[in-house]
Amino acid sequence: MAPNSHPDNIAPELHTESKSFRAFGIAIALTIGICLSSVFLGMALSNRDLMRKALLSQARSELARIAMTEKWNASYGGVYVEKTPGMKSNPYLVDPDITATNGKVYTKKNPELMTHEIAEMTGNSRGNAFHITSLRPLNPGNKPDAIEADALRAFEKGEKERYWTQTIGGRDYFRYMAPLITEESCLQCHAQQGYKVGDIRGGIGIQLDTHDLERTMRRNSAIIAALAVTTIALLLTLIFSLFNRLRKQLAQARRLLRVMATIDPLTGAYNRRQVQQHFANELSRHVRSQHPLSCLMIDIDHFKAVNDAHGHQVGDDVLRKVTSRIGSSLRVYDVVGRYGGEEFLVILPETDSQEAAAIAERVRESVAQTAEATGDQGHPVTISLGVASNRSGDTVDTMTQRADEALYHAKNNGRNRVEVSD
Repeated sequence: MAPNSHPDNIAPELHTESKSFRAFGIAIALTIGICLSSVFLGMALSNRDLMRKALLSQARSELARIAMTEKWNASYGGVYVEKTPGMKSNPYLVDPDITATNGKVYTKKNPELMTHEIAEMTGNSRGNAFHITSLRPLNPGNKPDAIEADALRAFEKGEKERYWTQTIGGRDYFRYMAPLITEESCLQCHAQQGYKVGDIRGGIGIQLDTHDLERTMRRNSAIIAALAVTTIALLLTLIFSLFNRLRKQLAQARRLLRVMATIDPLTGAYNRRQVQQHFANELSRHVRSQHPLSCLMIDIDHFKAVNDAHGHQVGDDVLRKVTSRIGSSLRVYDVVGRYGGEEFLVILPETDSQEAAAIAERVRESVAQTAEATGDQGHPVTISLGVASNRSGDTVDTMTQRADEALYHAKNNGRNRVEVSD
């Protein structure tokens, strides 16, 4: 049987190798996917963190300005403004109104009232706002909500600030609070409540409208997510494409290496190691089944003279042609291999001595009748053959030795003939 018709025993190895490559490719793809996802997620979280820090910085700045305004007012013990029609006096102050010598009435705006009125003016337009609140407010309008009350209690325990996001009326806000600490100037209004200098008497809350900013951030996050998915998909497609190409190239290289390891490069027949391996396999099967097994040892007659007279190139051509004729004269399940130099070993499964001799004669005639003449003398190429059939206790070496001895007899008896081992 010709080598190229032999079952591809590399297929299971290639299948295993393909599975390994696939698993490796999936592991690489998952690793890259996780890494890139982490990068894009980090970008999104970083943007959100930057936004939070910017809002926190803005809120602290707003608070500083408000605190400075209140401190300015407190440093003068409150300020008086002309009481215009509709303006109400602070009901929580004792004698808040004074009348000037010109008859005009002025009312006192203490720090909390001034801050409260500024907050109301700010809150009249949608957007940023602030207000003062307390757990014990003089003005009921300064009563805290649940979140503010929790923050005020935290301030009394030493917390320095608190901030959170909140949706109010369908809009998103960033809210910030810091404690109000009682100073000497505050006692004129708050001493009656039992506050002392250094006590936490309330807090100032800042409210920043972030609805449009949040919408922009969500849109940017969606864009980042889309870019991440697209980038990962393209990269994984490229990786799988490269891995697939690499897998095919390695499989091709593996097949080539297997061919190089099993096939004689000059003749295309199996090399010595491989044909002996086939012989060992057939012999093991023969021992199990007790079916007959034979082999042929073939040698090209006067091959050295062909090489000497016509050169190695012609000799190589003769080897190829003889190999082709041998292969075409065998059955599909027979195996031929180059044993060395101009010698060939043929394995004949399921064949007894008589059948092997008939096959050997057919091979001899095929080579003698069809091989082209060489050189100017036109000497035809012939072969001598030795036949050996299996005996009890035989090994590859003992069968090969008997076939080789029969070949030796064929050479001594005139060449271009078949001899069967006794």
